[in-house]
Parts: sequence; structure tokens; C-alpha cells
Amino acid sequence: MKSVFGNLFLFLLVSSGATAQVKVDAELRPRFEYLHGFGTLFPDYTDAAAFISQRTRLNAGYSDDTMEFYLSLQDIRVWGDVPQLNLSDRNGVGLHEAWGQLRLSPKFSLKLGRQVVDLDDQRIFGGVDWAQQARSHDLALVKYVKDRFSANLGAAFNQDGQSLTGTTLTTETYKAMQYLWLHRDWNQFKLSALFLNNGRQFIDTADEAKNETRYSQTLGSHMTYDSNAIGLMGNFYYQTGKDINDNNLNAYLLAIEANYKVDNDWTLILGSELQSGNENGAPSDGKNKAFFPLYGTNHKFNGLMDYFYVGNHADNVGLFDLYIGTSLKTSEKTGFNLRIHHFSAAAELSSTFVKELGLEADLVFNYNFSPSVNIKAGYSQLFPSGGMQALKNNFDDNANYWGWAMVTIKPVLFTDQKE
Repeated sequence: MKSVFGNLFLFLLVSSGATAQVKVDAELRPRFEYLHGFGTLFPDYTDAAAFISQRTRLNAGYSDDTMEFYLSLQDIRVWGDVPQLNLSDRNGVGLHEAWGQLRLSPKFSLKLGRQVVDLDDQRIFGGVDWAQQARSHDLALVKYVKDRFSANLGAAFNQDGQSLTGTTLTTETYKAMQYLWLHRDWNQFKLSALFLNNGRQFIDTADEAKNETRYSQTLGSHMTYDSNAIGLMGNFYYQTGKDINDNNLNAYLLAIEANYKVDNDWTLILGSELQSGNENGAPSDGKNKAFFPLYGTNHKFNGLMDYFYVGNHADNVGLFDLYIGTSLKTSEKTGFNLRIHHFSAAAELSSTFVKELGLEADLVFNYNFSPSVNIKAGYSQLFPSGGMQALKNNFDDNANYWGWAMVTIKPVLFTDQKE
């Protein structure tokens, strides 16, 4: 099938004298969810939520000896949010990615435009692919690769639009951001180092002259070791500088995980993560001790029910997450993943409540229907303690659970290569 994108890039391919490759693919991903306590404790006298969201993408890529170009258009909707006899679409088509990469030399390249930043285990930078809209950045990125060493230097500067005066940003994103990522591979060991300078816009509603960009710094490392049977992972990150309210940041994240391969189909997992926090759940005396993982794929960590760090839990009591899990491949096409988390606050909640927050169990089923079609389904349940009730300010005694099912269809519409 030759779409508009396919014909366009076919023209580029034919007209190019160099080695070139064109690929056009698509994605359709509807997901049903039933929410009864997802993200926060379920209150009395309310009904559970249920809906079907959908992501539709059209992707096109072109590459030759000197450059690479990629475009990803997407539509995000909830079934029924647009009437059947609609005059216009409610959401419209959005731009997920649009970037070009210049091959400056065999080792250096320059990548410009809207792009996904996905580093290491996605703890600080991730694509957030679980969210239907996902995350991408408007960024300039210099990349260096030599043998087993690689380095990325990225920089961004955001504005609401074109203006003749001023640079005050009013949207909820960083105003300026720079990062340096260094990575080295050995035979069984991998090590990364990250430095991130993150600037957020402070707006003084009483005096515009006091508007300023306040910078925080996140630095740390990610390490992995993998043998035939045993795998280890470690994270250490430290945050300093200023938060948006001009508090002094002094926060950290520590994580370690071990996995053991019983055989080729069965893996056992044991891990923990500690993110520092503020006593009584708020900064005090001009000091903020709460770590926040910024632009990571936070749904991947600390339980799938998103009680922590997914649009919530910022500047709070932190978190200590101790978890066990298993991954089991039951056939060539099917498998299960199970994790059980024990949550505690990293700092004191109050003089009345203990640090324990509760347990969460997450079960995910995976089925590869074909190379282009994947089916997943999951069920999660949270068992809160009194500490979680105090944290969420909800003392109603209700069950908290979440179920979902998702189909991902990713066909390749067109591909061609010219030597």
C-alpha cells in the first residue's frame, strides 16, 4: 500500500543518488480501562470510571548517507468524544515527532526537532509510551559514538510563541534545559552518567520584574550487570539547585534490583527504590528534600496504579518501594508478569500516622497474536494502610483496583531501499 507519505518518500528515494531507505508504518492502539481507585483512593458515593482511549499514528522515515528524517503524526481520542455525524474533529492530528539528523562525520551527528528522549531504564528521561499521547521534546541534540562509548549533549529553549518582547513562559513545561549523557559498554557491565540542568519559569503576579528562570540540577548514574543467570541494576541520582518556589533542593534517589533466570522462560525479580522526601509532606524553612524523577516513564516504576510521581506526589514525603516479581513465558506467544510492591513513606508523615502506605499487586498478560499485533491485559489492586489514607486524605473503606485490556496493531505500509 502506497500512502501519501509513501509516494512522497518514494520520490525522494528515486531522486537521490546515494544509498537511501524509506519506511512508512502505522499504529492503532485502543485500550479499555476500568478504574476503581486508580491514582488515588476510591471515595464513597461515587461510581467507577470506564472508557476506551485510542492512539492512531502514521510514521514515515527517510535516510541516506548524509542525513535521516522522521515524522510521526498521531491522533488521540476517547471513543465517543466525537459525535458520529461530526462536522469537525474534537482533537485533531498532533505532531509526536518531527526531526532531522545530520551525519556530520562517522562519529558525530546533529539531531534537530521534536523527538523522544529515552535514556537507560527511562528513570529520568523516557518516552512515556504507556500514555496514549506519550512524551517528546523540542530539542537540539549532538551525538557522539565511538566503539562502545557514546555521548549525548542536548539543549532546549521553550516559548509560548513568537513575540517582539520578553521571554516569559506561561505553559507548564521547562523553559530551558540542557543535559549531558555519557555511556560505556563492557562485555557484561554497562555504566551511564547523567547531568541535567532544568530551568522552570517563575512568574511573580505582583511584579513582572521579579519573573525569573529557576534552575535545578540532577546528576547521577545508571549501572547494569548481566551474566547468563543473574542480572543486577543500580540507580543513584542527586538533585540540587532551586525548585520553582525558590527552595533549596537537596534530594536523592537510590535503587537496586536483582533478577535471577531460573531457565530461559522464567525470571525472578527482587528490588527496592528509595526517593527522599519532606517531613509532613511539604518543604519547610526554605529547604526541599523531595526527589522528583522529572521526565521519566514514571508509570513503569512504583506500581502500575500510578499512585506516585505520575502527575502527583511532588514535594511530598518521598517513597520507599520494596518489591518482588516474576516474569514467565508460557509459550512462544504468551507470557505473564507479576509484581508485588510494599510502599512506605521516606520521611515522617505526621506524629499520628506511621510511614507504611500499603501493598500493590500488578498482574500483566501478554499475547503476541502476530509479528504486527500484540494483545495485553492487566489487573492491579492496592491494599492501603492508614498512612496511605492520610497521604491521600481519604479514610473511606473501599476496594481499590484497576483492570485494562489493550490491542496494538503496527503494520508496515511501505518500505524500500536503493543502493
